[in-house]
Amino acid sequence: MKILFIGDIIGEPGRKTVARQVPRLVRERGVACVIANAENAAGGFGVTPDVARELFAAGVHVLTSGNHIWDKKEIIDYIKDEPRLLRPANYPKGVPGLGRVVVTTTAGEKVGVVQVMGRVSMPTVDCPFRVVRHEVEAVKQEARTVIVDMHAEATSEKTPECSEPTHTSRRPTSGSCPRVRPTSPTSAWSGRPSP
Repeated sequence: MKILFIGDIIGEPGRKTVARQVPRLVRERGVACVIANAENAAGGFGVTPDVARELFAAGVHVLTSGNHIWDKKEIIDYIKDEPRLLRPANYPKGVPGLGRVVVTTTAGEKVGVVQVMGRVSMPTVDCPFRVVRHEVEAVKQEARTVIVDMHAEATSEKTPECSEPTHTSRRPTSGSCPRVRPTSPTSAWSGRPSP
């Protein structure tokens, strides 16, 4: 299964590029699932309901975010009702929205997406590595493939070496360092993304 993960979509130029390129890439490359970081998609800061709907209409299955998710206040009511727009799972309990979702791809397979945020130079949140274990286990109940989007400022929080050896890794595909964890029992932890 081919998954396209798009890093930060910045403002209108980024959205136009997504609208123009995602349908082509899905068609030409056989992409089954598209995930994109939308936290800067509305004028470079935050995301609005209209912007989220625009990106979903362009073929994005899941929108991830980070510390700018709340920059546009109108997103607060929308995120409560749109499970495909994720906020970091390690925000405190009671914060609107979800930090994980399971979607069905165009090929009919289920993919789990988990979003966490680092703590260096970020708002105060729970430990992403502790939270991600729970979130991944939850989505694994439904999905064989799990993508983790780690939104962080510090490189030290983005590398697989910084967490315990509980995740296998493939080549990161964006600046947000998503990690693919196949559930195959033959997978091995190397400490580095594989080629």
